[in-house]
Amino acid sequence: MHFTDRSAGPTPSQQMSHSLPIPDRAAGADAPRWLRLAAVLLAVHAVANIGSGFAFATFLSPPFPSWLATPTNMKVYAFLYKWAGQATVITGALAAVLHLQGRLGGRTAWTLFGVGFTIALASELGGTMTGLPFGPYVYTPNLGYRIFGHVPLNLPTSWFYMIYASLAICARLLTAKDDGTTKWWWAFIASFVMTAWDVSMDPAMVASTHWIWQLPPAESMGAVERLVGGASFYTMPLTNWLGWLVVATIIGRVMLAIVPPTRWARDLAWDRFPLVLYFVNGILPLGICLGRELWAGFAWGAVAMAVPLVLAVLAKRPDRVATASRSTGPVGDVAIAAR
Repeated sequence: MHFTDRSAGPTPSQQMSHSLPIPDRAAGADAPRWLRLAAVLLAVHAVANIGSGFAFATFLSPPFPSWLATPTNMKVYAFLYKWAGQATVITGALAAVLHLQGRLGGRTAWTLFGVGFTIALASELGGTMTGLPFGPYVYTPNLGYRIFGHVPLNLPTSWFYMIYASLAICARLLTAKDDGTTKWWWAFIASFVMTAWDVSMDPAMVASTHWIWQLPPAESMGAVERLVGGASFYTMPLTNWLGWLVVATIIGRVMLAIVPPTRWARDLAWDRFPLVLYFVNGILPLGICLGRELWAGFAWGAVAMAVPLVLAVLAKRPDRVATASRSTGPVGDVAIAAR
């Protein structure tokens, strides 16, 4: 352990601590490797989302161009439509897990994935089989493999990494304490950040027949039931967003029981990685809305995601009490200052 003379200006190791947060000791000596691999996977994930968003905003929205109708192009289109979405989501999830592994350690990272995936899957199975908590809907084969024949693999997988990104955004904006009230408050706010993604996602996925709402006739509903459970937004009932808020709050709260707010704020909040992951996942649904001329879905969806993202980008990193510590991780002998 050594202390740094601040009057002499920042040392190279202090400069490093400002530009690259030091992985927690639980991450081990392999942390830089996991973080580099996570960055590569995030880049692949981003390119796939940007490419898909552009395609759906242009030639994959009707009227389809004549060149797309050739036998070869239709085979390529069918293959990509079936598998590209799944591959894109899997790269996003792996990127998030490896980033968490580099910052928090492998056991914590995979535990977060496990609980996020499991709770999301249970909620989606409940939704598709009983209509609770989202409302009556069914997934089509367009999203690929469906777990137990009901829930596409993409859904619980993407729930995990989008809530991870939402909590990281909250860690930039909210006070970090480890008491129960703070954890519930963080989970509640993160649920709105997460649900903002669905403002454009739901109309986009319905328009592209990835899922279908199966609502009863409006005349068979009472006034309140029609307000909450009727087709309020591009055939979607408001119960869907209420279900998103409830499920995201539960998942977020369980994740915060595993990794408390102070650790999110210390080890994850000030990486740009979660912000980029959140941003690029808005590109595809916005592209579909643009191509299908779903103007309200595009406008409200863009605003809903932009608000927390811009606030997070503009948030100022709080000053930390300077400490001196010898890191046993991959960075070596580092005087930790102003993390």
